[in-house]
Amino acid sequence: MSGCSRARAKTEPDAPALNVPVPPPREVEVADATLPAPPPPPPPEEPARRAPAAPPAPVRPRPAPPRPEPAPVPAAAAPAPAEPPKPVEEPAKPPTTTLQTAPTGNEGEVERTIRTVLTKATADLNRIDYRALNADARTQYDTAKRFVTQAQQALRAKNLVFARNLADKAAALAAQLGGK
Repeated sequence: MSGCSRARAKTEPDAPALNVPVPPPREVEVADATLPAPPPPPPPEEPARRAPAAPPAPVRPRPAPPRPEPAPVPAAAAPAPAEPPKPVEEPAKPPTTTLQTAPTGNEGEVERTIRTVLTKATADLNRIDYRALNADARTQYDTAKRFVTQAQQALRAKNLVFARNLADKAAALAAQLGGK
């Protein structure tokens, strides 16, 4: 019974002390002052002075070696071409166009689609009782409202790609909140 009377944590036995070796003695070689200093390097030799050299002769291009002309082929041996060779035509270059995300004709249609998505998201958000939502759902609700506002601003600025992205996000959040 005496072994159970006290609660003791099991401890590991003390490890032997680490014996750090003594650092080796510092031995510094002393330079012998009696040795003669090395002789200084000889001064650089000056180049011999000469009279100025004559200007170099102008370099003339070498004439091209004569090309041997091919021997004429007798007319009877070579067949006459049926038609003269056609001049090489360059491929027609397409007209330069400006880079835009939606064709100008479809801009109105894209804008209507975005407004429809925003209207649906707003209607879904209006059906939700904000007071009945928990903290996380309220954060999602506020985020969806902010997306709707930003999408409307992007529509006014004619940034249709950004507006479409925000409208889709707002609609997704509103649909998820409405399903709860």
